[in-house]
Amino acid sequence: MPLQPKMKKIPIRRCVGCGEGKPKKELVRVVYNKAGEISLDTTGRAPGRGAYLCHDTGCLAKAKKRKSLERAFETAVPPEIYEALGAQLEKKDGQK
Repeated sequence: MPLQPKMKKIPIRRCVGCGEGKPKKELVRVVYNKAGEISLDTTGRAPGRGAYLCHDTGCLAKAKKRKSLERAFETAVPPEIYEALGAQLEKKDGQK
């Protein structure tokens, strides 16, 4: 009986905006570090607590409306952070 090669498990993460589960590489990670800074993590390896969003400003708007990032990070997220994240997402979409 031939041995089957092991299939590599693809990590699935849930978008905090739309709630859809997608492979980790299709989502962008938003990280809250020990210094209290919130930023986009393009590498997916930055230290801190992470939450995932689709590459869509609509999902960011949904996350803002539902206060999903506040719940994920257990802290208040100022409106300036949402504006900066939106600008970074738009810039990242323009590069594709």
